[in-house]
Amino acid sequence: MRTTRTTILPLLAVAVLAGTAACVAPAPAARTPETAAPSRSVDPVGDWVDERMSQLTTEQKAAALLMLHAPGVDPAPLRAYVDKGVSGLILMGDNMPATPPELAALTASVQADPEAPALIGIDEEGGEVQRLPWDGQPGADVLRNEPPAASEDAFAARATALADAGVSVNFGIVADVTPDPESFIAGRILGTDPRAAADRVAAAVTGERHVVESTLKHFPGHGAAPGDSHTSIPTAPLTMDEWRAGPAVPFEAGIDAGAELVMTGHLAYPAIDQAPASLSPEWHRILRDELGFDGVVVSDDMLMLQRNDLPEYADPGENAVRAVAAGCDLLLYVLPADPAEVGVSVDGLVGSLTGAVESGRLSEERLDDAVERVLTLRRTIAVEEADSGSGE
Repeated sequence: MRTTRTTILPLLAVAVLAGTAACVAPAPAARTPETAAPSRSVDPVGDWVDERMSQLTTEQKAAALLMLHAPGVDPAPLRAYVDKGVSGLILMGDNMPATPPELAALTASVQADPEAPALIGIDEEGGEVQRLPWDGQPGADVLRNEPPAASEDAFAARATALADAGVSVNFGIVADVTPDPESFIAGRILGTDPRAAADRVAAAVTGERHVVESTLKHFPGHGAAPGDSHTSIPTAPLTMDEWRAGPAVPFEAGIDAGAELVMTGHLAYPAIDQAPASLSPEWHRILRDELGFDGVVVSDDMLMLQRNDLPEYADPGENAVRAVAAGCDLLLYVLPADPAEVGVSVDGLVGSLTGAVESGRLSEERLDDAVERVLTLRRTIAVEEADSGSGE
């Protein structure tokens, strides 16, 4: 289990010392001191990422933007995805064995790269959305009526259970907010007003810090958008100023608390952009430039776009290209045992992304930026685990 995070890398100064021959003569005339070599920042994670990226083909970079699911407790299908070069796996309820040690064995058996282990993600919110049968911590329905400290304690315990089982990323912190008890998301929110939600979202991130990577969802806020994004593109009637004063507040608090990932939702705010946020360059710009988020942006399950029966979202390859071009770093797919049922394959997605690079529709710079963020997260996890194991 990771218990420490290296957030500030040491600065090493290289001093050049000049020696003079010993003598008893009077001191020589003053001379201009020799200038020390400039200090150099040492970033072992960044250096590793640069080296790894220099070895990747465009196809390998495209594969590194994928996080996939295969049902069942047999590790072979999951490991097959990792061997194809994807950066992560998402575990669902159908991946849960009977005991924590069995889950730890499953997650260990799918890893192939100790220098940059695959991200193992899960939706462990507690309450309505819970994958671990043994997670006894309260969910949002309880926590939103308790002081923020209760959210910190619950997510700290939840994070420990996840890390002990080999899970590294929790898609578990719902930053959405709504006062509407009939909302699709109402049972999963940590507060019915922006400030109350923000306090508990920040506390949840604090609880998970140094143990698992935290994810805020569903940016820019599902609570203001009536409807279920699993089967439609819900729309929110808010202006930008209304968004900043409302749904933005919990996300900003979670980012300030140190969340490593933000999940974009398949929902639209037409006053800002007609496109769903997951495919919107403007919402990705707002997330980066206005909220200051510098971590990994992950999509909600991309198959949700296909299930809304809108023809413009029927092509999974087109959806992938649009999401990455907009600013997404990691594409999430909750796939069935036979991905052909939904028209998805690793090779097909990779082909769509590389084809977009070759045509100039997706810039190499955008592809590299996404891969760099994902590899940095994977390498950081490996370094932290090594430091924890050595007692540092």
